[in-house]
Amino acid sequence: MRELHYDVVIVGCGVGGLYTALNLPEDKQILMLSKAELETCDSMLAQGGICVLRDEDDYDSYFEDTMRAGHYENRKGSVDIMIRGSRDVINDLIGYGVQFERNEDGSLAYTKEGAHSKPRICFHEDITGEEITTHLLSAVKQLKNVTIFEHTTMTDLIEDINHTCVGILAKRADGEELEIYAENTVFATGGIGGQYKHSTNFPILTGDGCEIARKHSVELEHMDYVQIHPTCFYTENPGRSFLISESARGEGAIILNHKKERFVDELQPRDVVTKAIQAEMEKEGVKYEFLSFENVPRETILNHFPHIYEHCMKYGFDILMMPIPIVPAQHYFMGGIHVDKYSLTTMPHLYAVGETSCNGVHGKNRLASNSLLESLVFAKRAAKHMIGELV
Repeated sequence: MRELHYDVVIVGCGVGGLYTALNLPEDKQILMLSKAELETCDSMLAQGGICVLRDEDDYDSYFEDTMRAGHYENRKGSVDIMIRGSRDVINDLIGYGVQFERNEDGSLAYTKEGAHSKPRICFHEDITGEEITTHLLSAVKQLKNVTIFEHTTMTDLIEDINHTCVGILAKRADGEELEIYAENTVFATGGIGGQYKHSTNFPILTGDGCEIARKHSVELEHMDYVQIHPTCFYTENPGRSFLISESARGEGAIILNHKKERFVDELQPRDVVTKAIQAEMEKEGVKYEFLSFENVPRETILNHFPHIYEHCMKYGFDILMMPIPIVPAQHYFMGGIHVDKYSLTTMPHLYAVGETSCNGVHGKNRLASNSLLESLVFAKRAAKHMIGELV
């Protein structure tokens, strides 16, 4: 077993892990691990966008939208931190080269999604996650203090006699075993979609961080809070489910049954829409229902949803002309490793960020396009807490 020593080890290379690294000083030696290729993180798959507090007048409605979607089980302090930190994050992303959609006057364009009372979502076509993750990854690759190991799986954490995390154990694709010691460890291992037959997640996301945390008596929270996304493209093919972004409904797409009748308010929270679709499917005795873009302008479809359009065309569905078959599928995990407002777990020197963590922002059900924002805000807080800038 090879022994390695770093200041910080980050397990996961999605936006949470990447942004943590970018917010640490360059005198810190950082090791990042990716379970597979760097591109197989779920951050790459986020379609709709990333929320932002438009202005101070938007605060109360944004706060209420997040709380209502979460069935008021959210931690209010965490929601406040996320909303207040949103503009700085957006400005940071623009600084890294992220190209958000703009209005003719150069101001940011905002779209609206389900359960939002007003448009407040920044976006890049229908691949916002890929746009953000690609630019953050590019910035991390330029840092001389960061080493990245791909195809390397964490197998355990290392704790001392004081129940303090001092690093992790890992195994590389060639079988080499690593004993990695670090002053601080960050779990950014993503969600649990790989445990489900139908999920929008990459299959490699199997809840590794949560399982290792449980084994070491690190507190977990709301492990049963799993979000099912209402609109995924239906196909008989096995493998990852293709998401049809919630912003499609925000722009006017409607849900229909096999009689071509609407049966649900498409802009209700995800869990409400999902239950309505599942009930209608059972009532009709069918495997799917439909999503129609008939009310969405042609230019919006081609400019805002080009990748959804292209994907559906591969299966013979022209969303400009016909509805597409949709079915709910597992999408997001609101529970996870319990963390405080600094993303610190109940084990000293062990942090968790992104979907593997539970900081209480989302409550029982996540508001659309809060996931990227929450990951980034609390990743930055983890980094700042490690170096003593947040206490």
